[in-house]
Amino acid sequence: MKFGLGLAAQHRPDDDQAARFREHLEQVRLARAVGFSTIWASQHFLAQPFTYFQPIPTLGRVAAEAEGMTLGTGIILLPLFQPLDVAEQMATLDVITGGRTILGVGLGYRDEENTALGVDPKSRVGRLTEGVEIIERLWMGEPVTYEGRHYTLRDVRTSLRPVQRPRPRIWLAANTDAGVKRAAKLGDAWLMNPHSTLASIERQLALFHETRRALGRPRATDIPLIKECVVAEDAATALAEARPFLEAKYKAYQQWNQDDALPKGETFDLPFEELARDRFIVGDPARAVDEIARYRERLRITELSFRVQWPGMPQATVLRTIRLLGEKVLPKLR
Repeated sequence: MKFGLGLAAQHRPDDDQAARFREHLEQVRLARAVGFSTIWASQHFLAQPFTYFQPIPTLGRVAAEAEGMTLGTGIILLPLFQPLDVAEQMATLDVITGGRTILGVGLGYRDEENTALGVDPKSRVGRLTEGVEIIERLWMGEPVTYEGRHYTLRDVRTSLRPVQRPRPRIWLAANTDAGVKRAAKLGDAWLMNPHSTLASIERQLALFHETRRALGRPRATDIPLIKECVVAEDAATALAEARPFLEAKYKAYQQWNQDDALPKGETFDLPFEELARDRFIVGDPARAVDEIARYRERLRITELSFRVQWPGMPQATVLRTIRLLGEKVLPKLR
């Protein structure tokens, strides 16, 4: 099993943003030193009450600190972009990294983003589907002619191909059952979210595998999961340090109406202890090992990526979690 670090792209607006970005570079250097394999950067626009570093320029800079590591977008909101643009931007990143990128994409769920960028929210599924199809074909290097409802290409050949052959992997994030089925059809993997409980993820992963079988697609070789994580030498410290930042973050999710994008029956409107159960990995190293082993046994995951920082969390806390994961948790799980 491989392990990744999801960078906290969001920060408080009154923070020194340049300083926050330098802290991310320090996090990447430490993650590389203690054995992490992958670095992820995510995407939102108009992220009030927080700021948000955009993923492709972030990863382009991170590449200089992450030699030998894979860099992934986790995720790009593909319906908001022209697929030719994403294909060439990611091909550039693949060249920069020497062929170590993963394109993670998703629908998005916030009307503010769609409206501001001139995208009809009802067109998101079609734009995502066509976008993935176009990117795959462009990356193969042949001239592409494509007639879709949202995009039209006439004999277009991309000026730059990725290093990876035949192409970089494409992972689709999804929350709903319909989205999981779409990931099974279009993607190389379903990038499982950190927001749902283990029971929901387990049910949906079975749906993902069954959909691929029904479509005649091979079983996915990548089973990636994202988890919120804080580790300290003792469990009480980890819980006390995680709580204020995770509570604030998930209240922001509620303001963004992300609850509406979750599987039926899931909600963030819960006391913290209940919200954390089967969602977050918070505790001492022994508890972290036990929790990760449980997810591996139930889901057969091949990669687990940790989100270890939320707006306002001190850098020392973040670095401690990364160090303890690398030194006391991951060696027991490889």
